[in-house]
Amino acid sequence: MNKPIIELHNIVKYYGDNCVVDNLSLDIYENEFVTLLGPSGCGKTTTLRMIGGFEYPTSGEIIVNGKIINDLPAYARPINTVFQRYALFPHLNVFENVAFGIVNRGRKFMINFYGGKENVEAEALEYVNKLGAQKTKASYFDVSKYLKFKVKESVLEALNLVNLSGFEERKIDKISGGQMQRVAIARAIVLKPKILLLDEPLSALDLKLRQNMQYELKEMQRNLGITFIFVTHDQEEAMVMSDRIVVMKDGIIQQLGTPKDIYNEPNNRYVANFIGESNIISGIYTRKNFVKFLGQEFKVVGYEFDEGESVDVVIRPEDWDVVPLKNAKVTGKVISSIFKGVHFELIVDIEGAEYKVHTYEDVNVDETIGLNVDAYEICLMKSDGSPKKLIPLTELDTKKEYTLFDSAVFEENNAFYGQEEANNEVE
Repeated sequence: MNKPIIELHNIVKYYGDNCVVDNLSLDIYENEFVTLLGPSGCGKTTTLRMIGGFEYPTSGEIIVNGKIINDLPAYARPINTVFQRYALFPHLNVFENVAFGIVNRGRKFMINFYGGKENVEAEALEYVNKLGAQKTKASYFDVSKYLKFKVKESVLEALNLVNLSGFEERKIDKISGGQMQRVAIARAIVLKPKILLLDEPLSALDLKLRQNMQYELKEMQRNLGITFIFVTHDQEEAMVMSDRIVVMKDGIIQQLGTPKDIYNEPNNRYVANFIGESNIISGIYTRKNFVKFLGQEFKVVGYEFDEGESVDVVIRPEDWDVVPLKNAKVTGKVISSIFKGVHFELIVDIEGAEYKVHTYEDVNVDETIGLNVDAYEICLMKSDGSPKKLIPLTELDTKKEYTLFDSAVFEENNAFYGQEEANNEVE
């Protein structure tokens, strides 16, 4: 793992008497795609705004590249932001929107951005002489001409990175929502920030375009080598794009880990229900590698609890096995069967409680079916929500078949900003 580029130490944020971020600590590394995931009002956008400099923490430290930046204004941070509504200028074309961040900061900024006064003057002299001039020193106007050329070069490069080459003269109201999103990203990356913040930038797109942009954003992040911090309430977006996910609730980190770890090993009921679909069943850890639930004892692997300890048992719908009744550990009556395209989603009544089961076989309503579950597909959690202890698996233990969800997600080749959440948090 690379060194941390952002460190959040004990961040607390109050709006009035309401604590919306509660003692949050987090390290984010160079070239990492991190997603802050949670429902509206969980503190994710407030955290993003504090990193970006749009809000200031009540207490705690925000450190970027080893320097505390709590009081540094947004424009002075090596961070750019793509807003939820993109904030593009409708009276400017695509080229002018992308160039705005450089040009609007003035001549002094541009000279520093492109290498400093001495370098720019030397390169400007070389540039104008290539155009036919015969000078020994670059004038003020020569430098201006060279800066204009460099801005154009930067904008074209940024547009190429987001696959919008040829759109330079297009008006903003003449491009699609997905293209607007790419323009917003190009405007951010043209300044070559070390960190890019994205506040639910896909929420306004239709489903198909949103899915396409998920893969494009991840590929873009890999190519640019920029640290991306992404905010969303959509678990699919988080699972598809992220190197790590920060699951938040009430301003507190509930779990931090890779998409696979969070899906397969949720820390508590909140994470299990928020990430994917789960059947959560009360059980007893009877003895080493065995748990009892639904009246039967099942083998489990990779957990260490006290004998007789109450636990929460998590079984994903796709992890149930529909088996002949004679081979079943438990039986249940099908009360609903819905075809979902890839699988059938069953609601099964077992001992008066309803459980969700995914299967590839069509099963009739009112039919009694047998169910079993493999030891490696059972996840155990402490019933009080506190962190559990995992024990290392042997090489044999780790030979676990992935679900279709795993395969799809982990395929390697594949009005005012933040005000709405702030209002929800205050309420």
